[in-house]
Amino acid sequence: MQFKIICLINSNRLIMKYDMIVVGSGPGGYVAAVKGAQLGMKVAVVERERLGGICLNWGCIPTKALLKSAQAFNYAKHAAAYGVKAESVEADLDAMVERSRGVASTMNKGVEFLLKKNGVEVLQGTATLLPSKRVSVDGTEYEADHVVIATGARSRVMPSMPQDGVHIVGYREAMTLRKQPKSMLVCGSGAIGSEFAYFYQSIGTQVTLVEFMPQILPNEDEEVAAQMSRSFRKMGMKVMPSCSVEKVEVEGDVCHVTVKDLKKGTETVIDVEVVLSAVGVVTNLEGLGLDECGIKYERGKIEVDDYYRTNVPGYYAIGDVVHGPALAHVASKEAICCVEHIVKGEAVKVNYSNVPGCTYTVPEVASVGLSEKKAQEAGYEVKVGKFFFKASGKATAAGATDGFVKVVVDAKTDLILGAHMCGDNVTEMIAEIVAAREAGLTARQVAQAIHPHPTMSEAVMEALEAAHGEAIHG
Repeated sequence: MQFKIICLINSNRLIMKYDMIVVGSGPGGYVAAVKGAQLGMKVAVVERERLGGICLNWGCIPTKALLKSAQAFNYAKHAAAYGVKAESVEADLDAMVERSRGVASTMNKGVEFLLKKNGVEVLQGTATLLPSKRVSVDGTEYEADHVVIATGARSRVMPSMPQDGVHIVGYREAMTLRKQPKSMLVCGSGAIGSEFAYFYQSIGTQVTLVEFMPQILPNEDEEVAAQMSRSFRKMGMKVMPSCSVEKVEVEGDVCHVTVKDLKKGTETVIDVEVVLSAVGVVTNLEGLGLDECGIKYERGKIEVDDYYRTNVPGYYAIGDVVHGPALAHVASKEAICCVEHIVKGEAVKVNYSNVPGCTYTVPEVASVGLSEKKAQEAGYEVKVGKFFFKASGKATAAGATDGFVKVVVDAKTDLILGAHMCGDNVTEMIAEIVAAREAGLTARQVAQAIHPHPTMSEAVMEALEAAHGEAIHG
């Protein structure tokens, strides 16, 4: 495609015309922009904050830096278990935060380089969608043949926990606290809540984890959730499922948190220094101009088809603003599908039944597909195989024997319906099952592949063999 020339409009403001304008530069937006440029389009990306969006600056990447610092601290604290003498080991939250911000800055610069390398123009400012495939960026209008909405989401604010950024915080503030609180209550035990709960408990904060649902990590298999509850409690964390935060009263430097036990109907007041609200996210759609453009949305989600086309020709939406898992890797896949369809007229659709989910606590959690319970509810006759890391030579040598690998297999077809893992490094191991499911491999075919010894990944082979009643070590 050829670069469109500058044209003049009636208001005497210049409009630069592109083949595609992407609004938002997170893992959906910047991937869409780069892919479009690689396929020959003249592309611009609009960003009001820092390139890379929440994921690179305030989410996926800097949180993993904090978690790595916590892991290093815990290795040092328990160095004697590995035959290493270490004295006066202390957690330095300031240094951890500084390192985390440095990692985020490095990734931000990486995205900037990537966009520049591919000839993508960055328009810094706040975007407003206009009819006729136009976008206003802080008052300057641009036009494109295709406009992709990738504005992402932010922390949800609950009426019972109005965030003040000091005593009641969201994930951004939790990532940059300069003073380590002695106590913290985390409301919500999804990936964000569980990761922060683990981080602060690891470095010495007394954490209470409150979850409305009957189990923590409510989207995970019941046995995985039970294992994580045990691991958290072993750390000294207080875990409270089937509970809700009714209100938070701030008095000086103390938060009086009223927590209701949903099973018993009783209420308890818990005093902490900081409350972290991790009860999900809300999409960034306000003031975007959807109504003015006639773009349909409902309950904070834009309606799109399989190729992310909205009801208005020329406008598309990907990532957290559309229905589907609000995950960075999903947004990137949606971006590729969307842009390839724009340019080529065809694209591989995103397989939402095969999306892996990961939680980077210690032990880690990773899963894909159906849980045992959901598979049975769907009418499948299932075979279940498990392998516990306490029987793994690599896990024993590493001192990381908490957890297991569990596979759910269709008894009739031998296809893998789901896999659920809890243990060291399982967020890397889940990709094997994702690829196997995508390729339509049977459980026996994957189990027959030689897995290196000793590795944590042997647990996948062992669990699949266990599903056939052929386990050697399990």
